[in-house]
Amino acid sequence: MSHHSKSKQILVIAALVTLVALTLLPFYMTIMMSQKTNGEIINHFWALPEQLHLDYYTDAWKYIKIYIYNSLIVGAVAVLGVTWLSSLAGYVFSRLDFSGKRVIFLLIIALMMIPGIMTLIPSFLWYKEFPFVGGNDWLGRGGHGFLNTRWVLFLPYIAGGQIFGIFLCRTFFSNISESLFEAARIDGASELQIYFKIALPLVLPIIATLAILTFVGAYNDYIWPLITVSDKNVQTFSVGVTKFTADGNLQQGQAMAGFVMGSIPLIIVFAFGMKYYIQGITQGAVKG
Repeated sequence: MSHHSKSKQILVIAALVTLVALTLLPFYMTIMMSQKTNGEIINHFWALPEQLHLDYYTDAWKYIKIYIYNSLIVGAVAVLGVTWLSSLAGYVFSRLDFSGKRVIFLLIIALMMIPGIMTLIPSFLWYKEFPFVGGNDWLGRGGHGFLNTRWVLFLPYIAGGQIFGIFLCRTFFSNISESLFEAARIDGASELQIYFKIALPLVLPIIATLAILTFVGAYNDYIWPLITVSDKNVQTFSVGVTKFTADGNLQQGQAMAGFVMGSIPLIIVFAFGMKYYIQGITQGAVKG
């Protein structure tokens, strides 16, 4: 290897290490501050904690555990709904012929061009005025339509997540050789059997990618839960943790401990799903 190539490689490595350090620095500082008193944060921001305050985590957990639980429930339901409906619709659009298929698909894709903020007020009014009566302790009692129920979180996340999901799944289903499906039809397999036993296993990395994106999007969403949910028993982590940190009687370390614990589910999802996520992303670069 020439001197010029070595220098170039060193520069690339240094740049990558710098980027990684800058990415991890905020999380590192959050962990450090979760073990400091208010005085330490103000006067010795960059210093290590003088002593550990593990009680900050137990104090924060008592308050935010309901919000983390709600976010996990909402994220799991959104993942199940989006991945199933998107993969099914993607298979239909890629492998079946029916009247108006192209027009319907173009209309779905057109929805990707509409900023979500433009539909925020109409969506809020629709869910507010929907004639929904009743409820239960788990779904939420409601009051005005779907507001203050889990339905107001489940339905928009599933419906909104399908737009990109259908586009993604259709693209990858289209790259699978048609001869594989024809052989299955000749053997007498129905379309549902082909979908479940042939098509779906072949695009599992794409489904995993879509699942991770859906879960992270639902877990991190702030605006929609803020305006549609005020019931603590239904509220999600992104909004709930801001109410927790707004308590003037708290140590900032307790607030930071809440942020750290709230990020753990996302870290776990990426830790176990990163392999499939990378496969799904890189699979698009290979022509099927």
